[in-house]
This record gives sequence, structure tokens and C-alpha cells, in this order.
Amino acid sequence: MRQVILETRRLVAVMWEPDDAGLIQELHSTIETTRYLSGAAPWSREKAEERLRNWFGEQARDGTTKYKILSREDGRFIGRAGFSLFGGDRQDFELGYSLRHREWGQGYATEIVNGLADWFFGRNFAPQFIAFTHPDNTASQHVLTKIGMRSRMPITIDGLSYPTFELTAGMRSA
Repeated sequence: MRQVILETRRLVAVMWEPDDAGLIQELHSTIETTRYLSGAAPWSREKAEERLRNWFGEQARDGTTKYKILSREDGRFIGRAGFSLFGGDRQDFELGYSLRHREWGQGYATEIVNGLADWFFGRNFAPQFIAFTHPDNTASQHVLTKIGMRSRMPITIDGLSYPTFELTAGMRSA
């Protein structure tokens, strides 16, 4: 029985199944879906299996992770989205998502991150969360500002400055 995390009008976020590494690898099998991720290359089966193990570990430890996103209409796999802890001494919850290339342009990213923001604050995980994007990923930057996130000091990873955004519970309820 699958564990439903959250439902929106068209989408459902569920916990992964142990044999979902193939879905994760397929999601990140193209340059379109990996060009803005660390490594900027399609994922191997081993990397997909490692990420899946990490997500199970995060869920057990933190109560949240990146979830499998499905269509409510027909159950098709749309992508992944959710929260992970990010950072060294001061850890922030970080919103991240990735959708299958053929699902782009249908408003799914905005819909799922909007629902996840309400879910996150409704469960009092933290008073705020962050998200960051590759500097060239203007589509994701637009999604983040569309749900009310505001720009903050960029994060530098491997010498590259990533535009960073934050959303607080107060901003969400305003």
C-alpha cells in the first residue's frame, strides 16, 4: 500500500517503493533533466539506487524527503519533489524538484511546490525553507517566485553562485 504524503488538484506525492530506482534513473536519463543538477550528466542506475536509499534515510530521520510525484488522473510518473536538509553547521530545509521532460509546461512544478509549501508549514517542520537553482535555470526561478519565495544571498557550490530563495511561514500566511 503506497503512503500518500499530499494531494493537489492534479498530482499526488507518495513515498517511494524499494524498487523505484528505474523510475529515478529514467527521470534523470536526459540532458534536459540533468543539465542544471550537480554533475550535469544523465544518472547511472547506481546513482539512482543511491539517491533512493538516501531518500528512505531522510524520511526516517527527518520526516520528509523528495517524494515520487504521480498524476491523480492516471497514476503516471511525473517526477520528484520535496524537502531535504541542506547545509553545514546551520541546516535549512531545501525544496527541490525535478519533472520528466515531457511533463514540462503544464504547471505541474508550480502546483506541486505550492502544495508542498502548505504541507511543510502545516506540519511545522521549520519556520522557513530555502530553494536554489542553477543560474541559468530561469524557469525554476520563476516557479519559486510564483509561489511567493523571495531572493536571498546566493549559495556557492563548486565555485558557482546559485540564486537562492526563501519562504517563511509568515510570508506564506500573509
